[in-house]
Amino acid sequence: MIAIYNLTKSYGGQLLFDQAELKINRGERVGLVGRNGHGKSTLLKMIMGIEHQDSGTISIPKGYKIGFLEQKISFTKPTVIEETLLAIKEDIEVDNTWRAEKILSGLGFTQEQMEFDPYKLSGGYQIRLNLAKLLLAAPNLLLLDEPNNYLDVVSIRWLANFLNSWNGEIILVTHDRSFMDNVVTHIVGINRRKMHKISGQTHKYYSHIEEMDELHEKSRIKDEKKIKAMEEFIFKFRAKARQANMVQSRIKTIEKMKPAEKLSKDKVVEFSFTEAPFTGKFVINIKDLNFGYNDQTLIDQLSICIGYGDKVCVIGKNGKGKTTLLKLIEKVMEPKTGEVNLHQNARIGFFEQTNVSTLNPEATVLDEVYLANPQNSMQKVRDICGSMVFEGDDALKKTAVLSGGEKCRVLLGKIIASSCNTLLLDEPSNHLDMDSSNSLLCALQSFDGTVVMVTHNELFLKNLAEKLIVFIEDKVMVFDGTYDSFLERIGWEEKRSSKKKVNQETDNKNDDKRKRSELILERSNVLRPIEALIKKTESEIQAKEKSLNYFNELIIQASAKGDSAKIQEFSTKISKLKVEIDALYKALEPIHDEYTNKNAYYEKLLANQ
Repeated sequence: MIAIYNLTKSYGGQLLFDQAELKINRGERVGLVGRNGHGKSTLLKMIMGIEHQDSGTISIPKGYKIGFLEQKISFTKPTVIEETLLAIKEDIEVDNTWRAEKILSGLGFTQEQMEFDPYKLSGGYQIRLNLAKLLLAAPNLLLLDEPNNYLDVVSIRWLANFLNSWNGEIILVTHDRSFMDNVVTHIVGINRRKMHKISGQTHKYYSHIEEMDELHEKSRIKDEKKIKAMEEFIFKFRAKARQANMVQSRIKTIEKMKPAEKLSKDKVVEFSFTEAPFTGKFVINIKDLNFGYNDQTLIDQLSICIGYGDKVCVIGKNGKGKTTLLKLIEKVMEPKTGEVNLHQNARIGFFEQTNVSTLNPEATVLDEVYLANPQNSMQKVRDICGSMVFEGDDALKKTAVLSGGEKCRVLLGKIIASSCNTLLLDEPSNHLDMDSSNSLLCALQSFDGTVVMVTHNELFLKNLAEKLIVFIEDKVMVFDGTYDSFLERIGWEEKRSSKKKVNQETDNKNDDKRKRSELILERSNVLRPIEALIKKTESEIQAKEKSLNYFNELIIQASAKGDSAKIQEFSTKISKLKVEIDALYKALEPIHDEYTNKNAYYEKLLANQ
């Protein structure tokens, strides 16, 4: 259980947290949300002890293991499988190779890749290797900062299932709202330098924040009207002796009142694509397209007609040819055989993350957006920069000093500045926070032109795709329907292979199922009383911590009044409560250990079933 009290932290001159508080209880999988730069990654680093708070406490039980997804690369073993097994090097008496292979396979590694030198993997697969080591180590708490950034849709779905079966705690940061909603039990939002926790998914949290802001604004307006009425009374009657007491009373009331501040609105990326005119039925016509490198065929005999206004999503595992297909359509690459024909009126806006290298490092954001379409007025260029959150002097920054995410926003701004009727987008949401991703999705839904987009984000797939180009089982196919229809009628490999296995081994599975059910029942009978004791102890801790906070408030008030008797009384109670809380935490540790050991014993038995 993680407990955070009165947390204050500034970073680079910006106040991120101001007396913020948070508790994460046993078994909770928490999604951490907030705008970019509001402190999500900083909070994870403070929990890990990599960074330190300015004030406040972060309470972590003794012996509680925390695992953090490393973005830095450092390997010591000659093969992927050996490097993965380092995560559980202390358990040398047990052969855990099968567990490591299961996790690596789920994250998209082939048997051949498991024998590769880790340093010969691509950057994305090196991050996957770090994720595999983290999952295999099985700490009490997983801290995951954008774990799906380098995963394809198949691996993302596997990871979601894996995390849903996780027995420990999780704090998850991701821009992928669909992935988060599939995994978490609670949402913690960083909003106005505080942390707000609710049970449920992201839509419930954002509705809650909207209601809180609305109530705040109503209360603020009400207080302002009240103050204004009293000020008018004071002005009108301050010179009249008969009203002197009433005037003074209102003056004192105003002095005591602290009207709420007007809530500032955070900047949000706003997308609105300018549509170029188009006359015709089909924008893109692909016929018998073939492409590959050396002896590897990526695209074989692909044919598709994409009409004006079609919303097409390109999906599949990484490295199968999705980005290559967009480049073939854009004519950046040439096919080996076959044809890619564009309508003469097609005006393409192409977004690909590696295109950040085409930005002039000496040019400003304003320059880049203006040069995308010099026919735009300077005011329109300024407006586009502002919609990409480059307001005022930020639009005059040189692209050389921008972060990777900011450069991607410049590329999107250049597309908005251009007049397009066809958008080719390669994972455009990767560097956007949730609010900005929602804005992009809405803009694409309302765009009358054609969209062909590579994405692993299932929120986009389920809400945008009308047709799919699917790279699956070393071939490419066209699916004429929505993503939900695809999942229902075809599905990914793991779904089909599980169906095949069921058909082949029905009797064995029924027997295994019976044995598994017996083990689960036995585990439940053993763990239930321990769980009840943990819950009781944690409830006592929470109750005493609530009392501690209450007396801390009272002693502050007594100090302000200079009431020494009350200060002494509350100090005694606070000291007693701290001793009792420490004793409860100490009593909780061996109970947690007993639960962990017995649960691990049954997990090992169940894993061998």
